[in-house]
Amino acid sequence: MRPERYNAKEAELKWRKVWNDRNLFKTHNDDPRPKYYVLEMFPYPSGRIHMGHVRNYTMGDVVARYKRAKGFNVLHPMGWDAFGMPAENAAMQNKVHPKEWTYANIATMRAQLQSMGLSLDWSREIATCDPSYYKHQQRMFLDFLEAGLVDRKTAKVNWDPVDHTVLANEQVIDGRGWRSGALVEQRELTQWFLKITDFAQDLDDRLDALDRWPEKVRLMQRNWIGRSEGLLVRFALKPETAPNGETELEIYTTRPDTLFGAKFMAVAPDHPLAKAAAAKNPELAAFIEEAKRIGTAQEAIEKAEKLGFDTGVRAVHPFDPNWALPVYVANFILMEYGTGAIFGCPGHDQRDLDFVNKYGLGVTPVVCPPDVDPDTFVITDTAYDGEGRMINSSFLDGMTIAEAKEEVAKRLEKETRNNRPVAERKVNFRLRDWGISRQRYWGCPIPIIHCDDCGVVPVPKDQLPVVLPEDVSFDVPGNPLDRHPTWKHVNCPTCGKTARRETDTMDTFVDSSWYFARFTDPTLEDKPTDRATVDAWLPVDQYIGGIEHAILHLLYSRFFTRAMKKTGHAGLDEPFAGLFTQGMVVHETYKDQSGAWVLPSDVRFDTQGNARKAFHVETAEPIEIGSIEKMSKSKKNTVDPDEIIASYGADTARWFMLSDSPPERDVIWTEEGVQGAGRFVQRVWRLIGDLADRINGGNGAAAEGPIGLAVRKAAHKALAAVEEDVERLRFNRCVAHLYELANSLQDLANQAKAANEPGLSAAFGEAGRIFVQLLAPMMPHLAEECWESLGQPGLVTDTAWPVLDRSLLVEDTVTLPVQVNGKKRADVTVARDADQATIEAAVLSLEAVQKAMEGKPARKIIVVPQRIVNVVA
Repeated sequence: MRPERYNAKEAELKWRKVWNDRNLFKTHNDDPRPKYYVLEMFPYPSGRIHMGHVRNYTMGDVVARYKRAKGFNVLHPMGWDAFGMPAENAAMQNKVHPKEWTYANIATMRAQLQSMGLSLDWSREIATCDPSYYKHQQRMFLDFLEAGLVDRKTAKVNWDPVDHTVLANEQVIDGRGWRSGALVEQRELTQWFLKITDFAQDLDDRLDALDRWPEKVRLMQRNWIGRSEGLLVRFALKPETAPNGETELEIYTTRPDTLFGAKFMAVAPDHPLAKAAAAKNPELAAFIEEAKRIGTAQEAIEKAEKLGFDTGVRAVHPFDPNWALPVYVANFILMEYGTGAIFGCPGHDQRDLDFVNKYGLGVTPVVCPPDVDPDTFVITDTAYDGEGRMINSSFLDGMTIAEAKEEVAKRLEKETRNNRPVAERKVNFRLRDWGISRQRYWGCPIPIIHCDDCGVVPVPKDQLPVVLPEDVSFDVPGNPLDRHPTWKHVNCPTCGKTARRETDTMDTFVDSSWYFARFTDPTLEDKPTDRATVDAWLPVDQYIGGIEHAILHLLYSRFFTRAMKKTGHAGLDEPFAGLFTQGMVVHETYKDQSGAWVLPSDVRFDTQGNARKAFHVETAEPIEIGSIEKMSKSKKNTVDPDEIIASYGADTARWFMLSDSPPERDVIWTEEGVQGAGRFVQRVWRLIGDLADRINGGNGAAAEGPIGLAVRKAAHKALAAVEEDVERLRFNRCVAHLYELANSLQDLANQAKAANEPGLSAAFGEAGRIFVQLLAPMMPHLAEECWESLGQPGLVTDTAWPVLDRSLLVEDTVTLPVQVNGKKRADVTVARDADQATIEAAVLSLEAVQKAMEGKPARKIIVVPQRIVNVVA
């Protein structure tokens, strides 16, 4: 007997077992159906899933289930981004090995994800910390090395003094380490780099073709790549001021038009000219050392106080041999950008203006805004960076910025010094090569051996993987691989002499830069990918994840795919055809009287009128209700998915995550919201019960009466709307359509009680099936239970998507605007197939039309079918 209330706990366990027993979500590479690859960014196994995971993976699951029903061979895999510093920190804090900590977390999170009813192919599960995965990553590193895509060089790097490791520029946020939050330091270390700059132009050019990516993400990547067209200019140095051997200073500028506004030159602290000048100037040497304490990330440089030191060196202006510019060492210039030197034009660059105001170097504006008198235009505290005409610029005066740039380039290209042109046009990029060396244990070992005689020697590919040793200690900070008594000692593969393994491991973003390709055939043992298979599945049709990965992960993955193409592991350039960045899950914050954060589960509310007060569940102490913020453990405004699923069921959690707001925006988690989702589950259960009783198990004849037709129209209208909105990932609108359909079916079922129309059973049967099939991607367990209640064969999960009857979307009537003498006066509703005479009679009977005609007869009535009616009086 069908229970009165839906029991989520029993139903969800039941249907998950059925799906698993039948291997419904296992994907076969030889399936002849068209492919569809949907992938959510795989999680770091930190311990337990959070509500952000629930939202992210529910969205992907809706797409996967929908596409599977639409007849696609869907690949929807799951894995673990399992290397990284948190595991080492846990090892130090809890006296547990990183491997043990990681795999225990994976087991916990796997069980949690499975409880959500996700249609994942678990047979393809991977963990990046498993040697069966990183063995192939090491193989690709060696292939990249052979292809000239890997470099080893000494460079200034960001050093995290807490995590004791190097960070890429992208991993420094506001001058601090992205994980530790510590202020980064500058160090010079010999590092391994992946040459992402080899593809800088292509990475920039191809952004325009990624039309299914958010514009915001494309803009962020374009700015990070930072392509610019400018001029490389060689400034001569006055010989009597220059250190021995230094004769000129080379700069790259995108604003050669402002050369006549130059007030100073500046070089990076580690520029060769700075080092040469500091050799005989202890004060300058001290300044340089202090400047190195700022990180190498652009954000840290921009926020630091702009400081400089006059070297005493003077540069000659390229258009005036009598014009000498002071050369400073400045803490805001990076050797890694451009040439590590600039000329400063304070009138039109705020950073330069702040600098000259600090050191009293003066300002000469050289671009005058439109409609401003050049004779009165001055700049004091705010630089002008807009369009205008050139002033105070000799032969450039009166030109536009573009004309001035061209004129400067032409003139300086013709000038020569020591048989070289003084200037040349150049394209420059902000993007720098990706430093992947990390001084830590829990990461993929770099497969390199250092030999005193042979130098850098790749590990032979038949000796891969280079496996991490498990007998390591975390008693002291630093990399345990450096201290290991045996692991790092090995014989050179080339000469056989004693040598040393590379003890740096790879940046974990390497691990996540190709996992989507490995998912296409994760059982391969002899190579990272099968070329035919990876080319058949990629690009990922729909990729889903957070906006915070716009630069690091997404840009690195785009590079890696190109590198894999160059080395024969893939045949395409772009890994992700469609990208969706979902919003965060946010929640109110709560504090007790002492200012300590309080968990939402420890808070109860008392609402009287418009007043809403909070109290501690156990102590009844008043609780302060704070702002709504991203869920975080530190502020304790988190909700445990396990508790929600145990109380309400996975489908309720899924439904609420989809329904509350557009998926690209933040969703505010509220107890009232999830309770409302739970009430809808029960309402659906009752509605399907009513429909099941009305259907009586048979399909019967087609609906002929008005109620039956209305039932069919409501179902197909919802079907068309849900199809369109799932395709566009507008999940909250899909939810709204199902609410509307439930209301319509309930109202029509009530009307049908007193009706005696033929075909009602068939109409309600069709509508019930469509309703359940539309529900299935979002609340799959409930949908299976309802499908069974309707007496349908098989599983709704394994049933083809319903076929839309577009004739049912056409309304019987049409509403047309009515104009009288060219001005709209009314609307008229007529039968869609009404003839001219019927429409004319309906229009002339309208009171608004009669009033507008002022008693005059209609000289002409023009009916544009299905569009408009014009009355000429």
